This record gives sequence, structure tokens and C-alpha cells, in this order.
Amino acid sequence: MAEVTEFLTPAQEEAVVAAIGQAEKNTSGEIRVHIENHSEKPPLERAQEVFLALGMHATAARNGVLFYVGVADKSFAIVGDEGIDKAVENDFWDCTKDTVIDHFKQGLFAEGLVAGILRAGERLKHYFPYADDDKNELPDTISKG
Repeated sequence: MAEVTEFLTPAQEEAVVAAIGQAEKNTSGEIRVHIENHSEKPPLERAQEVFLALGMHATAARNGVLFYVGVADKSFAIVGDEGIDKAVENDFWDCTKDTVIDHFKQGLFAEGLVAGILRAGERLKHYFPYADDDKNELPDTISKG
């Protein structure tokens, strides 16, 4: 697998960022993507660490979502904040995770992220619908480690 800088082309990064913007039109939830090459920690643990480092726990409704990708490790995790965890069923993220992983297995990384992000926005709108006074609390850009 490629390095972080080669994981997505600039056009693919734009498509992922556009998907975040589109998904956030459905929900007050805040979605971010973090891509890094390697971590010694298990993916879920590392994703939780990145979630905090990006300040995603500071949203008003505690409804941030992080898509974490470890490129060299071939790892992926989705982390939602406590506001989401309190509102949704235990397996809420399973179908979204499966969608992303199914694409990843085919080498369709950008497509997997886009599909997962759009699905997350659709699923979150039932619990955290978009309101006219919503503001974008977190940047939609992809962070890299």
C-alpha cells in the first residue's frame, strides 16, 4: 500500500472533502477524516487518540465522527463522540464500516471513504438532524499524521 502522501490523489481528496460537506448538510454531526501511515497502537485506540487531538470532543452536541485510516497498517476505524453513543444502537457503525472496508478490499479507497461518509450523514440525520442555525464546528479538510 502507498504512503500517506500517495494514498489519495488531489482529486480524490477533493471528492472526500466534498462528501463531508454533503453529508453535513443532512446532520448537525461533524465528520472528519484522518490518514496516517503507521501507529503502534490498535486502530480503534489510535482513532480515539486522534479524535481528542483534533478537538472533535468539543462540539456542542458531542456528535463528531472520525474516519481513521492507517495506510501502511491497512487499518481502519470509525469513532463517534459520546453524544452519538448515547443516542444510537450498539451496532450503529457496523454497516458504515463494512461499506468502507468492502471498497478498500477492492483498492477503491476514495470511493470507500465517500460512500462511508455519505452513509454516516444519512444515518446521523435521524438522531442529529440539520437545523438552520447549525454552524460548521470543525474543518472538513483531511488531517494527516
